[in-house]
Amino acid sequence: MNTILWTYAFVDRPLGRLAEARTFWTAVTGTRLSGFRGEHGEFVTLLPDGADPCLKLQGVLDDGGAHLDFFVEDVRAFLVTAAGLGAATVADHGDWAVLRSPGGQPFCVGAWQGEAVRPPVVEGSRLDQVCLDVPPSVYDAETAFWAALTGWESPAAARPEFRVLRPPAGLPVRILLQRLDDERPASAHPDLACADIGATRARHEELGATLVGRGPHWTVMRDPAGGLYCLTGRDPETGGLPRA
Repeated sequence: MNTILWTYAFVDRPLGRLAEARTFWTAVTGTRLSGFRGEHGEFVTLLPDGADPCLKLQGVLDDGGAHLDFFVEDVRAFLVTAAGLGAATVADHGDWAVLRSPGGQPFCVGAWQGEAVRPPVVEGSRLDQVCLDVPPSVYDAETAFWAALTGWESPAAARPEFRVLRPPAGLPVRILLQRLDDERPASAHPDLACADIGATRARHEELGATLVGRGPHWTVMRDPAGGLYCLTGRDPETGGLPRA
């Protein structure tokens, strides 16, 4: 197994609304912007103080969502492993590549640059999870794929429609697979762990986010760029649900 040494959450938003996304996500994560990259300035990294980044924004031509980036020592070996598990390579740029899982989830792999220090909790919350929204027909296969690809622990989830993949200590972004109720294309969204969902929601609304709906342990929000994300009632330090 080519060990995953760092993880990034990519928040993908429409290119024409990327400025709104940059303003919002830097505010809620306590970060500052790197220089813009790409032909249209569509890539930017959110830089925390005193730690290594684990969040990037990308301008896209559709409605957006989220995806994962894995950083490894040997990109070529990772591509071989992923292909053996059923992933397809969408674009190969040498030291990084875009892939797609068997169920249709895009993700990327790149060369590890020595990142090691996880960003801190900010105002009682931390963006620490990418939730993969998976249609029921491929849920079991996708769960098996992501578990094999990462080699991460998969403790029992609180609800049967969820499966958590928990990385080794120190990696900043974990994976949640959610089985959808209906058949529709695979998608993904970012999740924040919140010590107090109500307080975090109020702060996000002051910054322009709006409420979409509530679940037992989560609140669905829409950011000012139109993208969905969730505030979840988990410990921002450990990522786990609070003890009953």
